[in-house]
Amino acid sequence: MRLFLWLLALMATAIGIAVTARFNPGNVVLFYPPYRMDLSLNFFLLLQVLLFSLLYLLIRAFRSTLKMPVRVAAYRLRKRERDGNKNLRDALKALFEGRFGHAEKAAQRATELAENAGLAALIGARAAHRMRQAERRDGWLGKVAGDATLKTARLMTMTELLVDDHQPEAALEAVRELNTSGTRHIHALQWSLKAQQQAKNWPEVLRLVRSLDKHRALHPALSARLRELAYDDMLSDRSHDAESVLRVWSTVPSADRITPYVACRAANAFNERGLHDEARLVAEEALAANWDERVVRAYRAAAAPAGSAALLAQIEHCEHWLRQRPTDAELALTLGALCLKQKLWGKAQRHLEQALSDAGDARMVREAHLKLAQLHDALQQPDEAAAHYRQCALATIL
Repeated sequence: MRLFLWLLALMATAIGIAVTARFNPGNVVLFYPPYRMDLSLNFFLLLQVLLFSLLYLLIRAFRSTLKMPVRVAAYRLRKRERDGNKNLRDALKALFEGRFGHAEKAAQRATELAENAGLAALIGARAAHRMRQAERRDGWLGKVAGDATLKTARLMTMTELLVDDHQPEAALEAVRELNTSGTRHIHALQWSLKAQQQAKNWPEVLRLVRSLDKHRALHPALSARLRELAYDDMLSDRSHDAESVLRVWSTVPSADRITPYVACRAANAFNERGLHDEARLVAEEALAANWDERVVRAYRAAAAPAGSAALLAQIEHCEHWLRQRPTDAELALTLGALCLKQKLWGKAQRHLEQALSDAGDARMVREAHLKLAQLHDALQQPDEAAAHYRQCALATIL
């Protein structure tokens, strides 16, 4: 429609000019003695238009000639930018495709454009790292060390690559430099957590896990497992004496103290250092919140001396729990062992035999037979004791 309107206007203009020129009797005389030139007004106007057009074209050509060097430079710059951006895209594409050699070569070409040099260096560093070329990786990272705008990106990349290369100390140094710049984001905390885990700095691991849990940045299963590993290392350290273990335990939050794994490790650590009262308290609090057979075994190992009020209290606790869990073999074994230590022969035999009948694994069968053998020894019943010792030995072999 627009083209039709343009054609219509052009035709109307042509018709108007033709009609006007036909009825225009004017003349133009150009006189330069002794020469004289007579021209019709229409022809003179036509010559004026042609002359103006010619001058306009000449001026445009002259100006274009003067601007040619600038245009050539701009064209070359656009070509470099286009090629540099294409090489950067090719490097990213090859990196994501796993073609790390191609990625590094494309990144090298992309560095020819100054604006892309920093990002290309980071891509080249990742590609070299994937090919296990540590020297080339460090060289790429060194190229971007002076770029303040890419400082955070460089430090995050360094942290990730160094953690993957199992260099936790160097990774933590990068994290410290990152923190001094005031940058603290979730991804940095996650890589810092991995570096601290590799460095076996468990107190710092716990601090980072708690911080990440506040932001819901860790899966609950992973968070629980990292806490277990941290507490296991902190509480199982053989260099700790009784006072050191108590000091470590005082730093554990209440919510973590009642988790079965942590409570079991703490109770075992207390038992190994003769802190049976503390072990019993830890186990009782944990069992009140979360029942777990591992904690029951630690509670059995924390048995108080025979005839003490603490041992009687343990027996009462176990009897109360057994009424709630009448088929719990581990609990029956614990109650039988405590009654045996208190020399309550009848109750001990009944609960040990119950544990033996409900036992689900060879360890429990072996321990139940051993306790029954000790009971019959104490009752001067050598034949029954020998039979249980024999069954205990068979369970050990199997």
